[in-house]
Amino acid sequence: MSFTISVGPNLRKSPYFDATVADGVKAFSVYNHMYLPAQFGNPQREYQQLIDGVVMWDVGAQRQVEIVGGDAGQLLQYLCARNIANTQVGQGRYVPICNHRGQLINDPVMLKLAEDRYWLSIADSDIELWASAIAAERGLDVAVGEADASPLAIQGPQAARLVASLFGDWIHELRYFWFRATQLQDIPLVLARSGWSKQGGFELYLQDASRGEELWQLVKQAGSAYDIVPGAPNDIERVESGLLSYGADARLQVHPANPFELGLDRLIDLDDDHEFVGRQALLEIRNAGIERRLCGFYVDGSAVASNQHSLPVCSTGEQVGYVSEMVYSPRLERNIAIGLLATDLAGDTVLEVQVGAEMRSLTPTALPFIPHR
Repeated sequence: MSFTISVGPNLRKSPYFDATVADGVKAFSVYNHMYLPAQFGNPQREYQQLIDGVVMWDVGAQRQVEIVGGDAGQLLQYLCARNIANTQVGQGRYVPICNHRGQLINDPVMLKLAEDRYWLSIADSDIELWASAIAAERGLDVAVGEADASPLAIQGPQAARLVASLFGDWIHELRYFWFRATQLQDIPLVLARSGWSKQGGFELYLQDASRGEELWQLVKQAGSAYDIVPGAPNDIERVESGLLSYGADARLQVHPANPFELGLDRLIDLDDDHEFVGRQALLEIRNAGIERRLCGFYVDGSAVASNQHSLPVCSTGEQVGYVSEMVYSPRLERNIAIGLLATDLAGDTVLEVQVGAEMRSLTPTALPFIPHR
């Protein structure tokens, strides 16, 4: 079964769009109302290069909501369930954002560029509208908009060597989620040690959209020494590494979930006095206890293809959870999956999921499947 996505003016293109087309992109998905490359024709090679070498990803669809003004820190603190009071300029933090019912509506990385300037590097939802509305309702002195900032990710165990060859050895001093403003042949960038994999890497936040093709080629040329390939955020590696995918594992409109169910307990600060959206609901959820929890699954049988929608997890015909994503892991040589499962099941409960025309047995397990090396 094959499909095409029509390219038209109703969906935006990243600054790297033409470069990805020239380099043979074969499929796009849609993310934040933009085209996001999904694969370049050889998913197996893209996966293997992420694990063993280095890849480059157009993740320009990972938009930056910019919050600027005297009350910028106050607005961020009210939006985020995590206490950000001690965040330093140049530091990024993973910050769950909830609605008033305590349901997760985004899980961005917050970057503090100055005392009065922040970015939210968002997953797939309209957080700019949410932040704008809350700022206006609270009468805060801020401007909320979208920055001219489009990430290009360099990921894999050879990423640090490649990035050092472009920028210098100072990049090794960056701690995870920290960043620094810099340039590459006068192209303005923010260079962050981050990215949606556990293989190590960096993101180059291009701050001049007109120079996307130029930046792509500079990275590609330098990366040729490391056999770099273009690719896309990799579903197999993310399941192996137990990375949360807002939109796949949970989405307000399809599978609403709260941060405790999604394993984000350590990032929800309820024991201090900072106020934020959803605080009261999250207190009640924590006190009552959760009824389901994100976990991994081993899936029996022959190699599966990735599922196109969530799949019910059943026990004796009754749904007790769901699989959000299922893949075949080359490193583990077996099928694995991630999803939410009821917390009150006995240890010997028989679990099943329907894959195509057959039922497969499931064995729940802790995440990640493969720990970060």
